Amino acid sequence: MTINSHVKRILAVALLSSFSSFAVVADDQNRNSAEASPAEANLSFRDIPLLEKAFINTSPALRDDGFPVGKLTIDAEKKAALIQFAKELGESTYGNYDSLLITHKDKLVFESYFRRGRINLTHGQASATKGYTSLILGRAMQLGYLTMADLDKPLISFLKNVDRTKLTEGAEKITLHKALTMHGGLSINREEWAETEKTPECLQGQGLVQSLLEQSAPITEDTQVYNYGNFNPILVMSVIDAVVPGSAQEFIKTEVLDKLGIKNYQWKDHISGLPEAGWRVSMASRDMLKFGSVMLNDGKLNQEQFISARYLEKATSGLVKPTEDWIPDTYRYGYFFYQTPLTVEGKNYNATFAWGGGGQRIIVIDELDLTIVITGHDREDQIMAQIENIVVPAFIK
Repeated sequence: MTINSHVKRILAVALLSSFSSFAVVADDQNRNSAEASPAEANLSFRDIPLLEKAFINTSPALRDDGFPVGKLTIDAEKKAALIQFAKELGESTYGNYDSLLITHKDKLVFESYFRRGRINLTHGQASATKGYTSLILGRAMQLGYLTMADLDKPLISFLKNVDRTKLTEGAEKITLHKALTMHGGLSINREEWAETEKTPECLQGQGLVQSLLEQSAPITEDTQVYNYGNFNPILVMSVIDAVVPGSAQEFIKTEVLDKLGIKNYQWKDHISGLPEAGWRVSMASRDMLKFGSVMLNDGKLNQEQFISARYLEKATSGLVKPTEDWIPDTYRYGYFFYQTPLTVEGKNYNATFAWGGGGQRIIVIDELDLTIVITGHDREDQIMAQIENIVVPAFIK
C-alpha cells in the first residue's frame, strides 16, 4: 500500500476529527496508559496483558531516561496516515508488534505502544544484540584498545590463553573482519557441541574459543562464506573481553550503557561466562533509540566521539551479500548491521539497521535525519514494507 492510498482511506475521518480522536494522548491519565504497573513489571513477557488499544503520542513526554523530545510537525495528511498506521499496528493488522518510536532531527517525535509494549518495560532484542556487540567493539576501538588494522589480524592473536598447537587447520584465517561479517568459517558438529556444553567449566573465558577451534573442521576458503548464527558474535566478544581493562561485562556497563544513560536492561551471560553477543538481551524501546542516535551522529555522543567514526562507517557499509534465503535480496551486511535501499517515489534512501527476530529493529536513515525503533513478537516479521510505504514518506518534504 502506498502513502497516497493509505491517506485516501482515512482522509475523510481525518478531516472530520481532531487528532485526539486517533488516541493521541491529551491528559495525564492517557499519558501514563502505556506504563506498566509494578505488578506487571514483575511478569514474564508472555504474561503481560495486552493493551486494549494503541497508545500513540505525537508530543512525547520528557522522562528520566534523558532522551530529548519534540513534537511531530509534518504535513497534516502524512501525520494522519502515520497515526492511522500506528492504530492498525495496535489492531495487529500487520502482525504482532509492541512499539513504534520515531526520532526526527534527533528528537523523539512519535511514540506508540501496542499489545505487550510498555514505555517503562524492557523488550527482548533477539539478534539486534549483534549490532550492539559491533558498537561495543567500536567503543573499544575509540578508546584505543584496538585499531582498524586489527580488523584484519587473526582473531586468535588477541587471545593469549589459547593453545594454538591444538587448533584445527586454518584457525588463523578467522579475522575480526571475517567474524563480524559472518564469514568466520567454523564447521561445528552440533551433537558434539551439545555434549561439550554439558561440561561448561571447560568453556570459561578463552576456553570457549579453544573448544570451538579444536572441534571445527578445517577452515578454508570454501568454509569462509556467509553463515548466519551466534558463533561469530561470541568470537568477537571474546576479543573484546581480552583487550579491554577488567571484563567485557564491566566494559559494557561502564563504557557503553552507563554513558548512554541506560539503566533498565538485562544482559545475560553466555555459558562461557562472557556476555551474550548475539541474543538474550532485553532493553526499553527508548533506550534502543540511544544506539540509533550514536549511529545517526557518526559515532558521537554529546558532541564527543563515542564510537570510532572510521569503524562505524565500515560497520554500517554493505560489505557482503547475505545468502540466507530468508533475507531479502536487496539487503547487504556490514559488521552485524544490515543495509537496504528504501524506495519512495523513485528515489532510494539508504537504511542501516540492527535486526532481531520477531521484529526488533533500530533503523537509521541519515539522509532524512531519521531513526525508527520497532519491537515485536511476530513470526512473519514483514513490517519493513510498511516502514517503506508509510513511515519514511511521512518525513520527505
